[in-house]
Amino acid sequence: MESFLPWRGNYRNLLVYRKSVVIYDLTYLFARKYLDRSDRTVDQMIQAARSCKQNIVEGVAASTTSAEMEIKLVNVAKASLQELMEDFIDYLRVRRLPMWQRGEDKFERSRRFCTAHSDPADYVAWMDKASPEALCNVGLILSRQTDYLLFRYIESVKSDFLKRGGIREQMARARIQSRSRKPEN
Repeated sequence: MESFLPWRGNYRNLLVYRKSVVIYDLTYLFARKYLDRSDRTVDQMIQAARSCKQNIVEGVAASTTSAEMEIKLVNVAKASLQELMEDFIDYLRVRRLPMWQRGEDKFERSRRFCTAHSDPADYVAWMDKASPEALCNVGLILSRQTDYLLFRYIESVKSDFLKRGGIREQMARARIQSRSRKPEN
């Protein structure tokens, strides 16, 4: 019999979560190193990056009993990530720093690296010496990749819901199956 409370796995194993940790670390370093401590943007950026990561954790935890809650929380993660991307874009624009574009060598090399690496340790040495331009652009690349992964995650939850139903439907099916297997006295 299929369990109506399937364990959905460990959020730490999800690529989207691991990428969000890299984004948080990069954002924290960037904001502390390149923004004035009195600038409200410091807290806003760090909180947006944290919110993305933490809402993935909470959404996965809620997934056992509520696809609705899972989707809501992962959408909050997506919204926080959008807010963070806008802050990176603003930083580049107001300082007249270039936003790297597809086809440019820096963009393509960074995109390939970010695609292949989801462990924060892979970025530490680079982040310590990177310019604010590079941190913002890599932050944007990672954020776009993570945004797509969040979109795919939500689509997967929606598809699973359509196939299996919600917790009440699963519980009813399990109860009916349980009753049909018991011999009558």
